[in-house]
Amino acid sequence: MIKNVKSRQEVLEFDFFGFRPSSRKTPMRCAALLALPLFFATYFVSACSDSAATIPTIAYPETKRGDVVEKPFGQTIADPYRWLENDVRSDKEVAAWVESQNKVTNAYLDTLPGRDIFKNRLKQLYNYERFSIPVKKGGRYFYFRNSGVQSQRVLYVRDSVDGAGRVLIDPNTWAKDGATALAEWSASDDGTRLAYAVQDGGMDWRTIRVLDVNTGKVLGDEIKWARFTTIEWAKDGSGFFYARFPEPKQGAASQANVENHALYFHAIGTPQTQDRLVYVTPDQPTMLHSLSITKDGRYVAIFSSPGTPGNTLTVVDLQSADWKPRKLVDNLDNSWEIVGNVGTKFFFQTNKDAPRLKVVTMDIAAADPVVRDVVPEQDAVLNKASLAGGRLLISYLVDVKTEVRRYTLKGKADGVVKLPGIGTAVGFEGDQDDKETFFGFTSYNAPGIIYRYDVVSNTARVWSEAKVAIDLNRIAVEQRFYKSKDGTRIPMFIVRRKDVTGPAPTLLHAYGGFNLSEPPAFSSERLAWVEQGGVFAIAHIRGGNEYGKAWHDAGRRQNKQNGFDDFIAAGEYLKAQGITSQDGLAIQGASNGGLLIGAVVNQRPDLFAAALPQVGVMDMLRFDKFTAGKLWLDEYGSPAREADFRNLFKYSPYHNIQSGKAYPAILATTADTDDRVVPGHSFKYVAALQAADIGPKPHLVRIETRAGHGAGKPTDKIIEETADMWAFAAHWTGLKVK
Repeated sequence: MIKNVKSRQEVLEFDFFGFRPSSRKTPMRCAALLALPLFFATYFVSACSDSAATIPTIAYPETKRGDVVEKPFGQTIADPYRWLENDVRSDKEVAAWVESQNKVTNAYLDTLPGRDIFKNRLKQLYNYERFSIPVKKGGRYFYFRNSGVQSQRVLYVRDSVDGAGRVLIDPNTWAKDGATALAEWSASDDGTRLAYAVQDGGMDWRTIRVLDVNTGKVLGDEIKWARFTTIEWAKDGSGFFYARFPEPKQGAASQANVENHALYFHAIGTPQTQDRLVYVTPDQPTMLHSLSITKDGRYVAIFSSPGTPGNTLTVVDLQSADWKPRKLVDNLDNSWEIVGNVGTKFFFQTNKDAPRLKVVTMDIAAADPVVRDVVPEQDAVLNKASLAGGRLLISYLVDVKTEVRRYTLKGKADGVVKLPGIGTAVGFEGDQDDKETFFGFTSYNAPGIIYRYDVVSNTARVWSEAKVAIDLNRIAVEQRFYKSKDGTRIPMFIVRRKDVTGPAPTLLHAYGGFNLSEPPAFSSERLAWVEQGGVFAIAHIRGGNEYGKAWHDAGRRQNKQNGFDDFIAAGEYLKAQGITSQDGLAIQGASNGGLLIGAVVNQRPDLFAAALPQVGVMDMLRFDKFTAGKLWLDEYGSPAREADFRNLFKYSPYHNIQSGKAYPAILATTADTDDRVVPGHSFKYVAALQAADIGPKPHLVRIETRAGHGAGKPTDKIIEETADMWAFAAHWTGLKVK
């Protein structure tokens, strides 16, 4: 939903489950089962069990229907499955429903011949060494490494750029099921200490601890109830800044609303109760705050937003005794993100008067700082600007592909950074007086390559390069453009084997929301599908950031239907162009993309053979009632406002299932500990599907345990879930799995 808040280093592990690095950082950036026997499906499977024409008869678990009826704005709304919103960990009826649904789903998936083939091949495709972009602190280089199929990536450190690495933190030792992950982390400027966040079971809550880098000893410091946080050390290493929420009531952590976010400073060696409050907005409880410390260590820049694309901008001078916050931008009209500073001269990237963003300066020594353009808005979308080695290094999105352009600090063009091909480049973090920085490059047919880049000479050399168990020369990547319902030109990437030239079973994906784009990235999961002769396509529909603010605005709130139309048009285009067979189109999307899948299936059930909605927002009339839901009001609109309510009601997946129409096969996936998009969304949606007269194809839900919204999910669980989804889609699209 809201993108995962990552540590400042971008991780070059572009596997598609979980969420790929966004186009730019945001500033936060069954009671009926009581006496029933186990409900196993009854299957009538012929010798041609891999044929999409074979339709099993499934006995779904009986789901209790409640009598909840409400009449907002005079509209009668029945919500018979509201009881499924309850927490599976504390409600025995919901837990029984989950157990019975998983048994039916697993029994069905066991009949699919491609399941084990996909699972075994995914293990092979995942089994390659991969690294994150290193972060340099005190002459040391900190980075993640996964040797292949480790459940969690391991944090390493090197004492020189090409030296031997040693393990600092191995989260694979933390839990037997591998579901406890190392999340955000930050090393002190001298490289001697490391603050790191522990994520358990995929939840958004974090516990922060501190490690002595020299000895490997974990210190006694412990920070609880951190969430949506960055970690930033004071220049002298005396402590670090972080963000947290008030401690929730006992037993209510998984359902707690995200309100009263606050920034604190923790001094090493002191209890959390003594942490210094730095910034909070009690008059605006839904504001989320993220922070960044300038490289000189003097200033804290604070970015605050209630989930909107725009944010306020506040600065704290750490040389002052009182750390009094100074508000520089006090409205949410535009986005602001710090690039760097030279003394009191700050560089920001912003969309103020520049829908595709630009780089500006602001001298905060002035009583009323003036915003001045340094690099004006260009012909492409500014994705990320960095200040390193005395240059501005700016990544742009050009038709969803990366270009990196160089500028002097006065804004004069200074050439480009040569990339190895068409794809995505991220990184370029560093100090303005250090000529060394790193960047990573990836594409659909190029696994992660990390380069050490010399800013002064504008040259790069390979620091690490992934080697995968597939001949990537067999894979063709093509970009096309098609027209949506209203004539808007939409970009699409198509990935397939070079020998696949005729109509083939196709997996179509999109996200389309929250000002996020999904540029080209390597994915073991997607290649497992493509390798079998399938086509993977990704449509860059409106609602993202592919073409700046206007593209986002055209796909949100009252314009949300535009994104659905774009996706439907993508499916029609793939069939019209002979890329997809007429009965061979499967669709997949996660989070906001799960909402997309649910909505378009209701609107055009005839277009799709199979649908895979993951952790989707399915009840658009109640999304704001749970955990982080209030942060999405700017994206979707408020169910409490009549105009928004009526728009949301038109496309809400849970409320628009059309009995009497034949639906595609549907496998929804969610997780019991998802506290971002609570699993009740998917529970209610699937219960409604199973109760409706929508044809004989299966309509199932797969519910993972100890897994959240995607971040921190163990590798083995990713592989198992992907194998299930791909086998399901293959069966219903006619893909012959060998």
